[in-house]
Amino acid sequence: MVLWSPVLGALLVILVGYLCLPGLLRRRRPQEPPLDKGSMPWLGHAIAFRKNMFEFLKGMRAKHGDVFTVQLGGQFFTFVMDPLSFGPIIKDTERKLDFVQYARELVLKVFGYEAIEGDHHMLHSASTKHLMGDGLEDLNKVMLNSLSLIMLGPKGWSLDASFWHEDGLFQFCYRTLFKAGYLSLFGYTKNVAQDLLQAEETFMKFRRFDCLFPRFVYSLLGPREWLEMGRLQRLFHKTLSVEHILEKDGMSSWLCYMLQFLREQGMDPAMQDKFSFMILWASQGNTGPTSFWALLFLLKHPEAMQAVRKEATQVLGEARLEANQFFTFELSVLQHTPVLNSVMEETLRLAAAPTLLRVVQKDYTLKMSNGQEYLLRHGDKVALFPYLSVQMDPDIHPKPTTFMYDRFLNPNGSRKMDFYKEGKKIHHYNMPWGSGVSICPGRFFALSEMKLFILLMVTYFDLELVDPDTAVPPRDPQRWGFGTTQPKHDVRFRYRLKPME
Repeated sequence: MVLWSPVLGALLVILVGYLCLPGLLRRRRPQEPPLDKGSMPWLGHAIAFRKNMFEFLKGMRAKHGDVFTVQLGGQFFTFVMDPLSFGPIIKDTERKLDFVQYARELVLKVFGYEAIEGDHHMLHSASTKHLMGDGLEDLNKVMLNSLSLIMLGPKGWSLDASFWHEDGLFQFCYRTLFKAGYLSLFGYTKNVAQDLLQAEETFMKFRRFDCLFPRFVYSLLGPREWLEMGRLQRLFHKTLSVEHILEKDGMSSWLCYMLQFLREQGMDPAMQDKFSFMILWASQGNTGPTSFWALLFLLKHPEAMQAVRKEATQVLGEARLEANQFFTFELSVLQHTPVLNSVMEETLRLAAAPTLLRVVQKDYTLKMSNGQEYLLRHGDKVALFPYLSVQMDPDIHPKPTTFMYDRFLNPNGSRKMDFYKEGKKIHHYNMPWGSGVSICPGRFFALSEMKLFILLMVTYFDLELVDPDTAVPPRDPQRWGFGTTQPKHDVRFRYRLKPME
């Protein structure tokens, strides 16, 4: 052991030098953005970034301006904060910026899924075919039935549902949307009671996975949490195995299409199971949290709730349920809700905070809207954080931290799409779904299921906060950069089915 100590020490020094040397030697070249490596070798600013990405980037922009390069865990990221300069990055006409390889590495780490050639294109083509038009209409019908089952029970409306129930609003929204979405996409067995029980168990495991997710991505889990994450991954691979889900009835045509493609490409069943897990997270990880923020904003802004309920009455009529009845209405009404559309767009502006990343494949010249040019190095990453640079920009959105339900409505009731920065019309004025090659392929279904849920809640239920004066909770800083933000704590509310008249 004594003889090995110097050897191990030397190997450790070599390893640390290998990791740290590129960062230590890196210097800003002519025409490159401001370089801020931080004070810690290799780590750079990783600790501050992971502690609170939003506040970190605010500070960096105040220090360096709209373009800067920072070192984060041995990698260099160039953040572009001027939305008028997003176009060249998103369009990437020179094909020097890559998203697909980065996405493949991420899903391999998080879900264990090894992507194959063409599956990114397949995912988008499947979503175009089955999550838009007639395919979306069919899935909305299934989603309405699933929401009825979750919210009313297997036998429909009952007297018990007309009593007041108290719950955490975040937990209620997340649980309801997850279970309904899970059953709608992955299908039912002939035992509905067992399906509901299994959906509840799956949600509880999913919620635990979701809580660990941000620190898992950043490799910050403790030893026991790493073991727990491994157990959760294996559990989901088993629950969502091809063997199990093919035994169910009514699996969505979207999922069937994608699994068939993978089978035809010769992918083994175990890897298909991991693909299904990835799809579950992608489809159900943000709809519940977004619906929480939407309902909370409506409950905190009575004028907004009144406007949404007035519109719901106009398109649905005075909806009431009779004994043993499920929710039912023409789903075409989802196309005629401009007020609710504005509420959802405003909610997403305030709550959705994804990061858009591209890997620089070849040395790249970034041309800014003001004519300035920056050189970006091969191997670095380009990052956009629209929540800070677009959605919270007071020039684009006056009073950006204030919920304004009609922000995305014109005076005539049509959708408002004209927004300006520095007197120039801006194309990217709200980016909750990403953009370009990384835009969310399931965004139309996600928006439909959230609108459906909100319509049911404001139409068929009486809702109120347990404490009307409760403040909107702050965002959990761990969730910056990972889709829809989540609250640091839940908010208690009461609900009941409106009594029959």
